Amino acid sequence: MDTSRNDLLGEIAADAALERSDFLVQSTDQLRRFLEANKNRIAELGGLTLIDEDPDYLSIAPDLTFRSRTRFIDDLTGEWTSETEVIETAAELVELYNPADIYSAFAEAARDAAGLGAEPTATPDLLEGAGISIDEAIPTGPDPYAAAADDWAAAQPIPLDAEDDELAAQRLYDLALEFQERSQRSEARLLEQFEDGAALLSARIGDMIINDDDDERLTLTAAGEFRAEVLTEEENEWRPLATADELVEYYDPTDVFGDLADALAEAYPSIAPELNAAADATNGTGAASGEAGDGDVAEADAEAEEPDEVDDADAEDAPRA
Repeated sequence: MDTSRNDLLGEIAADAALERSDFLVQSTDQLRRFLEANKNRIAELGGLTLIDEDPDYLSIAPDLTFRSRTRFIDDLTGEWTSETEVIETAAELVELYNPADIYSAFAEAARDAAGLGAEPTATPDLLEGAGISIDEAIPTGPDPYAAAADDWAAAQPIPLDAEDDELAAQRLYDLALEFQERSQRSEARLLEQFEDGAALLSARIGDMIINDDDDERLTLTAAGEFRAEVLTEEENEWRPLATADELVEYYDPTDVFGDLADALAEAYPSIAPELNAAADATNGTGAASGEAGDGDVAEADAEAEEPDEVDDADAEDAPRA
């Protein structure tokens, strides 16, 4: 593949990422305005169930937060398992749902709550033409959000149980591994979302080395992607980590983001002046007079006699449990 082709593909990818970011920003603003304009109506209705099609569920609460639920069959137990997520902002919602589907869900939910069919829609003009007021079209009744919450609670799986301690331990072991896998999937999605948001910024900065130790190398590339290599303890070979799923086997995203912030602050001191001021203050302690006191000498001697500490990186060779 020649360089010119790679350049063309890179430009397409960069433009696509830019358009995606712009689309999400505009969609978020539009949805936020829609919610703000209807917040009093939604609060008065007690919320709305927007999607209730097993296994998908989405509702909006009176405080304009959303509840999303997915259900799937657990491969280990053969039982239905539910995952519920609270979506607090419009920005989070448009990352998960097509904005057009969100507005369609609102329209259908309003028609259902009003007891209307698919046509005519519950618009003021059509209702007025039919001699029906908005207040008559949307009857007061049981809290639809509370009813949906009750239905959701009733659909939750019954907690697992066992007849003896060994079987209980086996099921608890399987459950722990299942939730470990779920946690790693969530962490992988978090890294992928960061990479999507960082693509254009990284292109300006270039490759940023985060860690470069004897047993690990972690870099944020100019394309906004994390790339790493770790020295495996068993085979004593370098293993490349090219995907988010592979990265979370060895890295905690919290540490990755923290180490990246530190690397950026070191490379660009002006972006984190408070960190550099603290470092300068620490390094300058006791040096203003140009003389070391007895305590400083004793401390230096003690440090010289202490054995070398084990590098923390040695403990990070093994995959995360």
